[in-house]
Amino acid sequence: DSFDQFISEYVTNVSRSGAFIRTSTPLPIGTEVDLRFTVVMDGIETIEGLGEVVRIDTDPPGMGVVFKRLNAYSERLIEKLLTTRNAG
Repeated sequence: DSFDQFISEYVTNVSRSGAFIRTSTPLPIGTEVDLRFTVVMDGIETIEGLGEVVRIDTDPPGMGVVFKRLNAYSERLIEKLLTTRNAG
């Protein structure tokens, strides 16, 4: 499955190990997903990789996804995002 439907869904709570994806239609636990989402930093950046659904929540509705594989550029973007967020 791919997250091209991110028009109505969004990523929150990004950490080094994963992210929470708000959605009213979460995928089953154990589903591998191709991740591609944008973050605004100095400009708009895209984080890409492979993840796996590890939990489903109802309030807010969505799913926890652990990062299984990110390219090196995406890993650096997440580090920079977390450093910037923690410094502010």
